[in-house]
Amino acid sequence: MAEKRKLFEEVGTDQPSRAPVQTGTIDKGRGGARGPIRVWLMILFALVFVMIAVGGLTRLTDSGLSITEWRPVTGALPPMNEADWQSEFEKYKQIDEFQVQNSWMELSDFKSIYWWEWGHRQLGRVIGLVWVLGFLYFLLRRQIPVGWTKRLLFIGALGGAQGAIGWWMVASGVTSGQGVTDVASYRLATHLGLAFVILGFITWYVLLLGRSERDLIQARRAKEAKQFGMATGLLHFAALQILLGALVAGIDAGRYFVDWPLMQGQFFPPDAFDITPTWRNFFENPGLVQFMHRMAGYLLFAFGVVVWLRGRRSAHARTRFAFNAVIAALGLQVVLGITTVLYAAPVHLALAHQALAVLLWVLILRARFLAAYPVATSLRG
Repeated sequence: MAEKRKLFEEVGTDQPSRAPVQTGTIDKGRGGARGPIRVWLMILFALVFVMIAVGGLTRLTDSGLSITEWRPVTGALPPMNEADWQSEFEKYKQIDEFQVQNSWMELSDFKSIYWWEWGHRQLGRVIGLVWVLGFLYFLLRRQIPVGWTKRLLFIGALGGAQGAIGWWMVASGVTSGQGVTDVASYRLATHLGLAFVILGFITWYVLLLGRSERDLIQARRAKEAKQFGMATGLLHFAALQILLGALVAGIDAGRYFVDWPLMQGQFFPPDAFDITPTWRNFFENPGLVQFMHRMAGYLLFAFGVVVWLRGRRSAHARTRFAFNAVIAALGLQVVLGITTVLYAAPVHLALAHQALAVLLWVLILRARFLAAYPVATSLRG
């Protein structure tokens, strides 16, 4: 019969020991090189941002149609001698942009616009190469966190689609005998819109990878649904305004009406529906397209104020600051947009307007993220 133990008897060392408690199992289970992958995605973000800027310059300098063929591999090499340059120039002479608009050009003039478009396409190849090398590196080393392989593949698929859409856009302007001197504005809007979608996903993934899985799971319980929903609505509204801005850029509508707040002295622009069929006016009529961009800008700012007021009611300091940053960038964007119109969209102002749109896009995403995954702050701050 087992001997009874005394109340305060010390337990001997011969007792079986318990297994040590495992800590950090959530983050350990997700695994992967979160930090290095985050840096890689930030490099991709920077490259895409530069790509958008170069694309804007390509459009503003009317360089986008200087290369009339899509050669994903061999096109990486520019003309290497005078004969190659003459060959490329002869191809450009066959399209409407040269015959209608640029027949005055000499070979030296052609070279200047060719380099802009070649650089734009070359940067696209660099982005693709950085994605492929980075993805294969982390994949082969089995450093991709659980659940992230499909996400990273998705970024690559969007990049591939962007290249195809880029040529689909250029092809709309490489015509002969149709009098077309620019790419289709709705295709330009699709191309720019997808670039912002890519930036959006990269930004979201960078934000996710910036915090541990344990932290994200805990933060999700404190999600501020109202702020998150309104930030989502603002994000979608901003996307619409970006597309309208692309339509403006596609037909140089920002250089047609250079007064504000009226348009040639009246609220609604004259001859807003003089193109037939009527639906084409919403894409090709400078007055109507700029009017839509202006009205959407006013509504976006008004809605942004509503979202900001709701964001100020957040219980978390970082979330409130994020919404403050959004309204500051939105107000600055409105002022810059008006200034761009008043000065007939010079290159430097147009590029600044586009760059600020990227910043605003990122700030809205950050505010939305912090509403979904708030960072708790102690009473001491």
